[in-house]
Amino acid sequence: MRVIGTAGHVDHGKSTLIEALTGTHPDRLKEEREREMTIDLGFAWWNLPNGEEIGVVDVPGHRDFIENMLAGVGGIDAVLFVVAADEGVMPQTREHLAILDILRVQDGVVALTKTDLVEDKDWIDLVEQDVREVLASTSLADAQIVRVSAAQGIGLDHLQTALEQVISKQAPRPDLGRPRLPVDRIFTMSGFGTVVTGTLTDGMLRVGEDVEILPAGLNGRIRGLQTHKRKEEVAVPGSRTAVNISGVAVDEIRRGDVVTRSGAFKPTRRLDVRFNLLADASQPLKHNSEVKFYISASEELARVRLMGVEVLEPGQTAWLQLELRNPVLAVRGDRYILRRPSPGETLGGGRVVEPHPSGRYKRFSEPVLARLETLAEGSPPEILLQAIIALRAAPLNEVIEKSNLESDVAAAAGDQLLAENQLLILETQTDHLEQDALVTSRSYWDAIKNHSLLEVEKYHKVQPLRRGIPREELKSRLDLAARVYNALMSKLIAENSLSESGPFISQPGHKIRFDGKQKEAIESLMSCFAANPHSPPTIKECVASVGEAVFMALVDLGDLVTVSSEVAFRREDYDLMIADVRNIIEKKGPISVAQARDHFNTTRRYVLAFLEHLDSEGVTVREGDTRRLK
Repeated sequence: MRVIGTAGHVDHGKSTLIEALTGTHPDRLKEEREREMTIDLGFAWWNLPNGEEIGVVDVPGHRDFIENMLAGVGGIDAVLFVVAADEGVMPQTREHLAILDILRVQDGVVALTKTDLVEDKDWIDLVEQDVREVLASTSLADAQIVRVSAAQGIGLDHLQTALEQVISKQAPRPDLGRPRLPVDRIFTMSGFGTVVTGTLTDGMLRVGEDVEILPAGLNGRIRGLQTHKRKEEVAVPGSRTAVNISGVAVDEIRRGDVVTRSGAFKPTRRLDVRFNLLADASQPLKHNSEVKFYISASEELARVRLMGVEVLEPGQTAWLQLELRNPVLAVRGDRYILRRPSPGETLGGGRVVEPHPSGRYKRFSEPVLARLETLAEGSPPEILLQAIIALRAAPLNEVIEKSNLESDVAAAAGDQLLAENQLLILETQTDHLEQDALVTSRSYWDAIKNHSLLEVEKYHKVQPLRRGIPREELKSRLDLAARVYNALMSKLIAENSLSESGPFISQPGHKIRFDGKQKEAIESLMSCFAANPHSPPTIKECVASVGEAVFMALVDLGDLVTVSSEVAFRREDYDLMIADVRNIIEKKGPISVAQARDHFNTTRRYVLAFLEHLDSEGVTVREGDTRRLK
């Protein structure tokens, strides 16, 4: 699932084009409809010609609402860049393009709109040439330009095909086991409560999961998930997602907050970043300047500490340490934007290299600057950790291969991550890293552990009369490789987070408990079994008598043994029948169905089911019309 965003100058037809493509007008506010101008973020979705579902974030094009535009483009996969054919490149065309370039949005299509308003084809050719020249030095240099008219439906099929080609080249959004949903909209729904929306990255969210809203540190639980107004049990990375959260009031959340798994991230008020000042910036950037900092959907005031230079001139690059007025959630590698508060101007941006600096640096310290350069390239432990996160759980030699580190460097990096508890060894209690050791990251371990406990808890609620969830069913729900799953279960059972009983996984201390009515029904059923031990009630009759849940509980507890889809025996009768068959064969030789029927004084239906069951259990072997002991 992918998300595209619009961009471009005000009144160039972004929202009208989205309505023509999707059938949904993205403007949500009454004021927007009345003024015919997008003010805040709008949302829509549609299916591309190949059937892939696409989410759309429509952004305002007016310079007064650039902050809203920035809240919408942080999580997009591609851009639909709009330029009106009757006006051509305008100021916000250039500013939006600069922002996309800073954020490294490399995939997109340019829609040359309103072509129906221009009679002179030469004029449209000139506008297209101008657009191509403006794009030339940016991340969208290779973007296809498609001429369209939303009003007349011209070029829309071509535009959709072009978008499809762009999207199809992209790799799936990675699942790093650490979900982040930057909130871009908050509202309430009658009967549901607080709902937030955003573009989910880095992991999955599940109904029933406990979540944390950062940087405020609020705790809640997911009551429901929707993607494009469709209910989901699991939201996947890259999807536009609406999250219904219990335990948190709507006025406690603000745009830019991040919904994530508890303990996965720590907010920060200080960041080390690489920064490029735009070449067309109106003036140099000075030390201690106040700026507006934008990351994902968040906006905060920050103070700039220039590292290694006195003043940064337009077009130059430098290290900055940003000190934020309020904390934000940031991860190494995140892209960000800086703007001047007044007069409003986009200054530039870059990449976060250290989201949790140890403190304030000396501005011209050579060791500090050298360390920042190393961080920009990635230290060995960071590179190795990213490889582990990408693979989720894998043998160490596969992780090293993916990291592209030298084996001795990787070994030292692994030891450091192990000591810092960022890397875990599965399958063993050793603290030594072997080449074939199964390893995972702390964040992914926490994710699969929490998911396992949640699935077992949910199963107990739905099936309270079962001993637990069948081991293979839990494996299927978790969707883990056998080696990872077995290691996970071993560790959770060893630490007493889960219990194992035969083929069942349960919460520690879980027991099947029957109420008074169920006990009476069970007693009555067992009396029927005792009266006719070799011709007992059929399974269908048992279920009719006590109910399917109680019957399955009796099977799980071992009180009843099913030998076929129709026949079950009491455990004590079943054991005695096996002993009788063994005794007869040992004394008299192979036994036929008729002999067994006469011995147990029952019908062919029961004895045949019993003998075929003994064959499948390896007690007997059929030879012609008789059976011998195996």
